[in-house]
Amino acid sequence: MPAELPEWVPAARRAVGDRIRVRRLQQTMTQESLAHAAGIDRSTIQRMEAGHEMKLSHLLLVAHALRVHVVDLLHG
Repeated sequence: MPAELPEWVPAARRAVGDRIRVRRLQQTMTQESLAHAAGIDRSTIQRMEAGHEMKLSHLLLVAHALRVHVVDLLHG
């Protein structure tokens, strides 16, 4: 893996994090309640929403907990 990622990669991660946050807030969920529903730590939700690297398994769990298809989070 290259030392530095192209700028579009972190920008895409931030966009995914923004879509997670928007969906969560639309459903009046806190980070804590989403984490509980997804079966992961709140800090993981926080990192995902901030656009940090995320595991595919976490993204799938969050999508399921938000009742959306994972593609909706990836492509908006």
